[in-house]
Amino acid sequence: MRLLLLLTSSALALEPLPQGPGISKAHPGDSGIEKHSAVLLVENFEEGTLEALKPRWNEIENKDARVLEIVNDHPAASSGSKCLQVSATLGENTGGHLFKRLDPIQTRVFSRFYVKFAEDAPYLHHFSGLGGYNPPTNWPQGSAGKHAAGDTRFSARIEPNGSYGTLAAPGGWMFYTYWHDMKQSADGGFWGNGLWPEGKPGPPRGQWQCVEIMVKCNEVGKSDGELALWLDGKLTTHIGPGTKTGKWTGEGFDVLKDGPQTFEGFRWRTVPELAVSYFKLSHYVTENAYRQNNVANPPKTNRVWFDDIVIATEYVGPIHPHP
Repeated sequence: MRLLLLLTSSALALEPLPQGPGISKAHPGDSGIEKHSAVLLVENFEEGTLEALKPRWNEIENKDARVLEIVNDHPAASSGSKCLQVSATLGENTGGHLFKRLDPIQTRVFSRFYVKFAEDAPYLHHFSGLGGYNPPTNWPQGSAGKHAAGDTRFSARIEPNGSYGTLAAPGGWMFYTYWHDMKQSADGGFWGNGLWPEGKPGPPRGQWQCVEIMVKCNEVGKSDGELALWLDGKLTTHIGPGTKTGKWTGEGFDVLKDGPQTFEGFRWRTVPELAVSYFKLSHYVTENAYRQNNVANPPKTNRVWFDDIVIATEYVGPIHPHP
């Protein structure tokens, strides 16, 4: 029996993932990284206009041309001088996004971006991430509250969440996920399951942070899909078969090193035609985000900055500084 338990535990162990430098190491300041064979998209906003983004992105949401703006700011290690500012204004808009269709679809994708929240950053509703549609589209599909069938779609967004106001704004990083085996919510709907890294680390205000996520599709017929998060090059959470968690609820679970439950892994898909087909860079804000976090007088403007996006089929890592 003891041997069987050891074998079972070994079978559930996840393959280790890299940390620190990735393919970025060979490209100081990200110079020339777009030529790497694993890279699918690079965006650094250095051309300086929103019009210049259009050839690389399938959809740009910028209501009344008042949400997105290229401004002068950048992470310390960046080779550039510009970044994308996204401003959500209550009563006028809900923020904006850039949507990139990945063609062909991919079974494993890493998305790395830098983000900076304002010094007084409040809570938000939803943020950025990876996902898949079958068939793929050039724009996001509205499907909130609906079960994600394994032959049509899945998604994994990384976003700060206030956990009903118990975490200081903008909140702790959390995966907001839709997939075939997601749990039903208490109201009977299928709202995204929130998967929390241990300790619920959050982004610093007023500082650039390197965020990278990975989605690895399952082999069809198995629940061996994975999800991972790196913050400033440190592997913060890796979720897949054998991950220890707290109690499952209709809202999700916490990753816990000594948790009482064991996650079976993700069954993102049930057909091979569904895989990672898009990346969405998004800053989405509604009044509901403030209500859920018990904010009585929400600020009118909610602003973030993005820079140095790299989408690849291998781990990217933070920008490697020039020698």
